[in-house]
Amino acid sequence: MTSPTITGLAAKVALGSWNAGDIARLQEAIAFASRSHRHQLRRDARTPYVSHVVRVMTTCAVVFACPDPVVMTAAVLHDTIEDTTTDYEDVEERFGAEVARCVAALTKNMALPEAQREKEYDARLAAAPWQARLIKLADVFDNLCDIESYTPEKREAKRRDAIERAKRAVALAMPDAHREPVAVALEAVITLLEAQPRARQTDSRRHGARQRK
Repeated sequence: MTSPTITGLAAKVALGSWNAGDIARLQEAIAFASRSHRHQLRRDARTPYVSHVVRVMTTCAVVFACPDPVVMTAAVLHDTIEDTTTDYEDVEERFGAEVARCVAALTKNMALPEAQREKEYDARLAAAPWQARLIKLADVFDNLCDIESYTPEKREAKRRDAIERAKRAVALAMPDAHREPVAVALEAVITLLEAQPRARQTDSRRHGARQRK
């Protein structure tokens, strides 16, 4: 039975097609991610890892203007299969097949050599639902925003890696630029890339994103 609190919240919050079940599922996903990542830190060795997935979720909703139930739920869970003991069946059983497919698409096969792993990851993400590529844009957006948290001796290497991954995410999402949330996301990520030292994107790429809106 849905709690009166959740029912009341669903009645008051203007979130488009959200219902009480969507809100309850997102709340459980945040709690699940917090438990799953509870012993992990970001690479700065001091920030709880769960802050990253919550920021990715928030980026989707606020920066990319896409407060979609599946997107937000999958965003906060996007690293659970790759980085914790959670498997696909856990996510599907708790949060549904649509969310599980997005999370699976965002999960790298760590058993493969790095070059093969990254190529396979990009191919799988390209074939996934567009929501997975939107979440990937939020992931790289957050990683670019997080660069300054690293110590000076690590910062430039992290910046180069974040820039390279962000460029890949942009390329993968370009075919979806006709979708308004993806167009907004591409604009946000490209703007952030252009602000990076030695990382100027071409005007034509920005123009391409706008033309597809």
